[in-house]
Amino acid sequence: MARVRFRDPSGSTRIGEWVDGGVAFATERFDLDDVTVLPPTDPSKVVCVGLNYQAHAEETDSELPDRPLLFLKTPNALAAHGDTIALPKDKERIDYEGELGVVIGEQCRNVSRAEVDDVIAGYTCVNDLSNRDDQRVEQNWVRGKSFDNSAPMGPVLAPPDALADDAAIELRQNGEVKQSSTIDDMIFSVPEIIEEITKLMTLEPGDVIATGTPSGIGPISDGDTIELEIEGVGTLVNDFVAKEFTGDTAHDFMPDQ
Repeated sequence: MARVRFRDPSGSTRIGEWVDGGVAFATERFDLDDVTVLPPTDPSKVVCVGLNYQAHAEETDSELPDRPLLFLKTPNALAAHGDTIALPKDKERIDYEGELGVVIGEQCRNVSRAEVDDVIAGYTCVNDLSNRDDQRVEQNWVRGKSFDNSAPMGPVLAPPDALADDAAIELRQNGEVKQSSTIDDMIFSVPEIIEEITKLMTLEPGDVIATGTPSGIGPISDGDTIELEIEGVGTLVNDFVAKEFTGDTAHDFMPDQ
């Protein structure tokens, strides 16, 4: 069963079941137009992996890493399925990067590869939006990767057994396929990534690991619709507009208190 976090018509935050054309909670069923879909988790952090597909490393003219390259996105970066996202003002290039997201189910540290199944709650889709203007000129990528709403994710938390080892990942821009690969093309597997991260960092329930993007990255423009589909997980859809974020589009993006 794929789970979805949503705000019902009364304003209450619920966790329900994703069904065709709607959301089911207890004995109620809501149409998607009547609810606000929220990010599928409320993480303390999003840990991202860079250059984890060989073809993507080649298109960026980068050397293959000998261990997972890690960086962080902060909670302000969250956005949800269906949100209209305002592109940062006065930036020449904001790129899409479709990625498999791993959602952690329990607090963990020093997890071996053989134990990772015990700490994974499920999977989701993550679009790792990247501000190339600033990423190119700063070392730690705070401006490049953690600007507001730079981590749209969702629409659901799919159970671990829904994801095949060779699940297809495809990103479409205005209906045109831009990224197409399978997750078994990753340089470092999910078990390897979790083992590496937890050597030095405690992961909390709800934390997300974005596992890297395939080749085909490119810029987003005003009016674009981006769809990220991962086989067995679902399809994340967002529209983009070129205006300064005011806090009044879609929902407030802040974690529920």
